[in-house]
Amino acid sequence: MSGVLYERVALIGLGLIGSSLSHVMRREKLAGRIAGYARSAETRATAKRIGLADEIHESAVAAVKDADLVILATPVGVYGKLAEEIGPHLKEGATVTDVGSVKSAVLRDVAPHLPKHVHFIPGHPVAGTEHSGPESGFAELFTNKWCILTPPPGADAAAVARLEKFWRACGSNVETMTPAHHDMVLAITSHLPHLIAYNIVATAADIEDVTNSEVIKFSAGGFRDFTRIAASDPTMWRDIFLSNKEAVLETLGRFSEDLSVLQRAIRWGDGDTLFNLFTRSREVRRGIIAAGQETTAPDFGRQPGKK
Repeated sequence: MSGVLYERVALIGLGLIGSSLSHVMRREKLAGRIAGYARSAETRATAKRIGLADEIHESAVAAVKDADLVILATPVGVYGKLAEEIGPHLKEGATVTDVGSVKSAVLRDVAPHLPKHVHFIPGHPVAGTEHSGPESGFAELFTNKWCILTPPPGADAAAVARLEKFWRACGSNVETMTPAHHDMVLAITSHLPHLIAYNIVATAADIEDVTNSEVIKFSAGGFRDFTRIAASDPTMWRDIFLSNKEAVLETLGRFSEDLSVLQRAIRWGDGDTLFNLFTRSREVRRGIIAAGQETTAPDFGRQPGKK
């Protein structure tokens, strides 16, 4: 049974992740009180209407007042500015964490602005959908997903353990790693697939011999699911690619080399190379299912009649 882990939690950002955290904290009673902040007046109004937090503030400084846990859940490109704003107003002993998809840049941009009397423990719940905004969140988003924590050297062990307990109470599995290793892992498992998806959808839109109506009408499962990935929040993904460019460029280079191998195999009718690659790739899919990160249900795990 879960219980209050932090008396006051400040959510800085009320999109998919922030709103989902609010829902799961309410369900599991993990916070005594939740304060929220969003830059957009429209988002704040929506958050108030749906009761996303006990308090909705017009400034991040007001939201973090007396907070025991501060969670940065905005696009990573504004983390540095936010940290500079809230740094002088953080409660002694508070934990500051985030949900960003890159970690080295977050450590670089945020840590210099935080006082020594707070615990900075970057984090990344590897969970999401293509939807965004305060009404997109749901409490089950983190269930059986992984949350990666990247505590800096010398991080307070008790603060790290408490944050781990928080994420486990949200339904997540938790793993710790260095920021650099996190960024390389996510470059191949998340960032590169998104980059490819954005590019494939753009390419389809630019092919002169195929109309947009045909692309939509005859969208097969593969292309359709690329469009789902490519529908993700453009501001968030712009910031991710710019913040993790070294790891993304390295994996993109490797991908380009492997793509050239496929191109040659198709050109020269090398069926064995194609078959071996496809077989090996199929095993990766089976491994993901075995790890509980996907189901064997048809249509990429979606239930009939559900999107």
